[in-house]
Amino acid sequence: MEPIHATHLAEPGLVVVDVAAADDRTAFAFQQALASRWATAITDRTTRDPEQPGVRLRCYLNLRQDATTESAPATSG
Repeated sequence: MEPIHATHLAEPGLVVVDVAAADDRTAFAFQQALASRWATAITDRTTRDPEQPGVRLRCYLNLRQDATTESAPATSG
């Protein structure tokens, strides 16, 4: 995975979530669960590390913005 940049955590309430899951379906289901609650910059692909089991994905959350309110989405880097 790419390094986490300071801009991703520049303010309180911003969160970077790295997910490891057995398969794409599980990883995307977890990402969707996060996105249903908070403003989330999601990804449409997972990555595989040959030396690690399963798949990985990264998403970015803004805990200050509830997903049910109308606001601009969180930014990804």
